[in-house]
Amino acid sequence: MAEVLVRYFAGAVDAAGRESEVVAASTVAEVLDQLRDRYGPQMERIIRTGSQLSDGIAVRDARGPVGARLDILPPFSGG
Repeated sequence: MAEVLVRYFAGAVDAAGRESEVVAASTVAEVLDQLRDRYGPQMERIIRTGSQLSDGIAVRDARGPVGARLDILPPFSGG
């Protein structure tokens, strides 16, 4: 397991009550499971409907390895 800097944006900041934290994990799924357990239904909704970036690259398969940084982004609208 490696240390991963998790950064939260917009509504994810509200759900976590912080802008960032460090967790230990090997895969994106492990990080997301920890966040669901720690922050409950509000974070679950953000994870399910938003997106995640691992070292700046969109996560398509959460079973894959996590990078040094994982960004948690809620769904955005507008354009």
